[in-house]
Amino acid sequence: MRELLSLTPCFSGVWRTRKTKNRFNGLLRPVETVETVPSSCTAHFTPLKQGVNERRWGSRARICEIFGLATLEATTTRTFSFLVALLTILSAASHALADEEESATELAKKTQNPVSDLISVPFESNFNFNNGNRDATVYVLNVQPIIPFHLNKDWNLITRTILPIVNEPSSFSPGGSAFGLGDINPSFFLSPAKSGTFMWGIGPTFTLPTATDSRLGSHRFSMGPAAAALMIQGPWLVGVLVNNQWSVTGWGHHRPVNEMLLEPFVNYNFGNGWHLSTELIMTADWEAKAGQRWTVPLGGGAGKLFRVGKLPVDTTLEAFWNVEHPDYAGDWQLRFRVTFVLPGFKR
Repeated sequence: MRELLSLTPCFSGVWRTRKTKNRFNGLLRPVETVETVPSSCTAHFTPLKQGVNERRWGSRARICEIFGLATLEATTTRTFSFLVALLTILSAASHALADEEESATELAKKTQNPVSDLISVPFESNFNFNNGNRDATVYVLNVQPIIPFHLNKDWNLITRTILPIVNEPSSFSPGGSAFGLGDINPSFFLSPAKSGTFMWGIGPTFTLPTATDSRLGSHRFSMGPAAAALMIQGPWLVGVLVNNQWSVTGWGHHRPVNEMLLEPFVNYNFGNGWHLSTELIMTADWEAKAGQRWTVPLGGGAGKLFRVGKLPVDTTLEAFWNVEHPDYAGDWQLRFRVTFVLPGFKR
């Protein structure tokens, strides 16, 4: 005797198809209803004997088609295909996220590289605390556009310009405050276009007497050599930037300029744009008296590169304590930098 498997009611919490019978024109017709049942139970199968129903509706295949059982195999195939497609999409998404994480990390490294062939515009806010005998806070906003030029297949010219906007309150009892543009400092680095883990650049640096207030500048045109060298090894980026300038000309009764800047920097990149960093901007005024020449900070901070739409933006917050500084100079500093990266305009 042939048998046919038919789904019978099972209160099991999944969507299932239930076949009921309805009398129409004197015949029993199958009517499909959909119910929700608990998910803890599986479907049960009841054998149907061949008889009047099969004779009335035709062959066994016809009965299966009427009762919707002929589509069980097709449904299983479609479900399996859907699961495979979903797993493929999730795998592709995970790879996309990994690529985005790697891209954010690489962009973060480039913002930390002073001779990177990438256009970026950092806005660096510096709060210098406890200046003078009135413990005044001097605020300096350094706008520092970095623009590379590809001279040929072997060499790049990296331009790095510092435009300081200074707010200097009265630091001493008799004295006034000042606000405005300070002396602009452009630097030019000739750097190999094809570099490996070690990168370097060398060129001239200048200080232009553009201060809008006599208290905000040197009143001298100065120039000198500048150099940068760094190494990238895995998550580490370590390097140094150094220059020394001498005054060439100027006006007024202002002392000559002979100053050095030494800036070692260390960055550790965790991935997904997060990084730890320290940039120790040390300065030496060789014209000052002994004991009043050096400013040596110690400290560091952390940062994160993220995207605003498609625009990469790197942010860094650092704090430094001046372990060595001239009398009446600020003893500690808070630095917050926002860097807009423009990879689409890379030259």
